[in-house]
Amino acid sequence: MNTNQTTSSVRQTAINGLAIVGFIALVVAGIWLAVYSTRFVPAVVNRMGSAAVYLGSVFSPAPEPAISVVSTPVASTTLSFDTETAPLASTTTTTTTASPKPAETAAGVKTNGTYSIGTVPATVTPYGLSDLAITISAVGYLTTASTDSFVTSSTVPDNERPAIKFTIKNIGTNWSGTWRFDASVPTRTSYVFKSEPQQSLAPGDSIDYTLGFDRAKTGSDQPISITVDFSHAVPESNENNNNITASFNIL
Repeated sequence: MNTNQTTSSVRQTAINGLAIVGFIALVVAGIWLAVYSTRFVPAVVNRMGSAAVYLGSVFSPAPEPAISVVSTPVASTTLSFDTETAPLASTTTTTTTASPKPAETAAGVKTNGTYSIGTVPATVTPYGLSDLAITISAVGYLTTASTDSFVTSSTVPDNERPAIKFTIKNIGTNWSGTWRFDASVPTRTSYVFKSEPQQSLAPGDSIDYTLGFDRAKTGSDQPISITVDFSHAVPESNENNNNITASFNIL
């Protein structure tokens, strides 16, 4: 074997060795990347996930007008009875009493009386503008995903879902048309819930809501803000009663 053949053999061996080393390096790098990526998958999922919001509602129509009843009572009549005693017979010592005979009585006197139990307002034709107003009735938390599990409390225990009860009512003089509301909730990542379009409310109609959420941000005085008709789609006589804020102590 000459010098050229020896050099060529050494070179080929070196190339083969480098190829093997490179292959092993690629395999190791692939395994390391797989392990490293797996470590960070849960964090990515948590960041991308959004808070769940639980919403329940009950519609209440405007109260029926009061009814006035006029009553015409007839005075009651008391019937009295006179008794007559039969004369004593001269031949006996037994006394007898005649059966009572009803006396003639005068007819009862008719009287009229009016007893008011409320007034009947005249039928009102909607006019002018609606006015959607929001009020908060309670803050608390949900013990399950159902809004029926609401518990009133200013402090939310660990792992429970903060919740709020509020009412939106049309206190104006005209139908509202469809509308929406939003709620800025104190979750770990800032989140604003926007409702689906809500039904038109006649004057006096209202809807009671219970809204809860999870992934809450812990701390004292965590605020929740609710705004009705946030897009200003409803012509209203007063826009200053469309927003309200409450707070939780979330453990």
